[in-house]
Amino acid sequence: MKSWSFKTENNPNEISEKLKSVLGPANGFVFNIERYDNNSITFKIRKRILYGWYLAFHNWTVINGKLLRIDAEKNTTVKISFTHHFIIKLIIIIHFFLGLVMLISIILRISSNASMYVLGGIILALGIILWIAIQKKFQKDIQKYKSLISEILEL
Repeated sequence: MKSWSFKTENNPNEISEKLKSVLGPANGFVFNIERYDNNSITFKIRKRILYGWYLAFHNWTVINGKLLRIDAEKNTTVKISFTHHFIIKLIIIIHFFLGLVMLISIILRISSNASMYVLGGIILALGIILWIAIQKKFQKDIQKYKSLISEILEL
């Protein structure tokens, strides 16, 4: 999880409306807002999955944010955290788990088949390669979202 925070001179309602208008459903995003009171608003943004193959391209990063009014003036603190989508975490964990289970079963001599060595190694290597690729894409997505939010809020 990566965090980003900054201060802006708009109130939380104005900021949430700006974000919702640009990152709303019409532009392919899921944007959820929860208003706690006049001083605190939380939001969650992610790309919408329209087709199954979009999962591989769009829906890897989820943005969780909080807008806090810090004083009676219009100053607002914006706290944003970027996380991986649950499905991406699940895919990586499954690859690691299956690869390790196959290799452990070989070590414990539950299965002595040579193809198990190859299959376990391939699945484990695929999990590691996926993890590295996902981390690179995650960093790129964070930079894109930071620049997009900066343009929206005119920072």
